[in-house]
Amino acid sequence: MADDQNTMNELHWLIDMVQTIEVGLVVIDRDFTIQLWNGFMENHSGVSPNSIKGKNLFEQFDYLPQQWLKHKMQSVFMLKNRAFISWEQRPFIFQFKNYRPITGRADFMYQNVTILPLTSLTGEITHLSMIVYDVTDIAINKLQLKAVNESLEVLSQVDGLTQLFNRRHWQLSLQKEFDRNRRYGNDTTLVMLDIDKFKNINDTYGHLAGDKVIQKISQLIQKSLRETDCAGRYGGEEFGVVLANTPAANALFFAERLRKKVEQSEIHFEDEIIKVTISIGICEIKPDITSSEMWLSFADQALYKAKESGRNSCITHQHD
Repeated sequence: MADDQNTMNELHWLIDMVQTIEVGLVVIDRDFTIQLWNGFMENHSGVSPNSIKGKNLFEQFDYLPQQWLKHKMQSVFMLKNRAFISWEQRPFIFQFKNYRPITGRADFMYQNVTILPLTSLTGEITHLSMIVYDVTDIAINKLQLKAVNESLEVLSQVDGLTQLFNRRHWQLSLQKEFDRNRRYGNDTTLVMLDIDKFKNINDTYGHLAGDKVIQKISQLIQKSLRETDCAGRYGGEEFGVVLANTPAANALFFAERLRKKVEQSEIHFEDEIIKVTISIGICEIKPDITSSEMWLSFADQALYKAKESGRNSCITHQHD
């Protein structure tokens, strides 16, 4: 009699624990019929254990990824091994709303799910249990950290004044394009440009005006780019643009169009209207160019010739 009472107590404790633990617990048979639905699942779904017991899991929750989840479950039945579903693989299985105040920005509960085979007394796998863990706090923290790291990575690549790539990152991109040209032989041209008589602008109007001029030129460059182009601030008032899949003739067209845009633009600073021009050097990669440093040097030489020839002009490097 005492043994029967102890067994009843143990069963009561077990049922109470299953209903109150802070994880979801669902038991289904081979036909995906729900046999157990604990308190966690009831609280987050609004569906009571009595009303859902004996119902098909996929009929009750038609949003479930049926084909994918069934494949997971059938592999557990067949291999008699557990399966794990991470929130990073699929943010959730059950569409439960997130009510946690700390992670209030999440619309739904991020979940990790473990699927376990359940063995009968005869050793046969007749049922599966799904254990659903609420990992919303962990997921949100990780996603926020990832977003911060991505923002920091962008900041480390971008020049603060112009929002173009900074010199370090732009030179890395220059090297990548040079290497790509060496592998595939695609036309690649470098355009270097410099604001004419920039020192006079700083001396006449001050450095704030100079910054505004640099920003204006940067905006005009940015608006002229294609997705495959890479522009950066190389020095104080000098900029570089790598034009992928572009021969020198097409780069000259790009440069002339940009030069005219700058020439026609007006920069308003306080009560003054500042007009500026740019000089541009162009160099396409040819067999005589053996390094990215030489490529950059030839483009700079063409830029220097544009300056010498009276500024506000474009010069293309002539290969031997």
